[in-house]
Amino acid sequence: MIELRKFSSLGHADHGWLRAAHHFSFAGYHDPARMGWGALRVWNDDEIAPGGGFPSHPHRDMEIITYVRQGAITHRDSLGNQGRTEAGQVQVMSAGAGIVHSEANLEDVTTTLFQIWIHPDRRGHAPSWGTRPFPVEARANRLVTLASGVEGDDEALGINATARVRAATVTAGESLTWSLPTGWLGYVVLASGLIRVDDVTLEERDGAAITDMKEVTIRAERDSEIVIVETPA
Repeated sequence: MIELRKFSSLGHADHGWLRAAHHFSFAGYHDPARMGWGALRVWNDDEIAPGGGFPSHPHRDMEIITYVRQGAITHRDSLGNQGRTEAGQVQVMSAGAGIVHSEANLEDVTTTLFQIWIHPDRRGHAPSWGTRPFPVEARANRLVTLASGVEGDDEALGINATARVRAATVTAGESLTWSLPTGWLGYVVLASGLIRVDDVTLEERDGAAITDMKEVTIRAERDSEIVIVETPA
């Protein structure tokens, strides 16, 4: 089963410095039918204006993955970590027993990113933060695991959750096969381009919730960039 979630159907907010679209209930947007997908709790599509950003604020017991699509985001936290994550890179913050952080757009251009929150496998992990470049060319017509708490995904950034965040760039006219473990759910968002997931068409920034399917075919009608979360049901 593939449930299309059009970008226009998402929760939308405009705070001036931040324009956000919420795939699941978040802040002022509440839809009891969209409270999460397996362990996936939040998927925000954010546009952050130059000079804007999220001032210092606390989190706990959540795995927060930031996938930067354009521009860059600068992170600082109460553990003393700081770093700049730019387009094509991913950062992971395990809030664990508690962390305070800020995320700022110090660039001259709008930063666009996906902010993905996943429930951890238990409460009270030690908080942590990390970032790593994943060359875009390595994702050409293949899914690459960027963050994972699944045994064997040693090349990915680690998270404290039984889940994976994956991405691919698919050339127009090409396709790839996406396999889900038995009993797992998938959520895919099209960052750019135009794709078909089996017989369902996704336009730019649309999402699709996948269930009861072991294997799907993703075909690009235009050069496309996709991001996926996989999680047990």
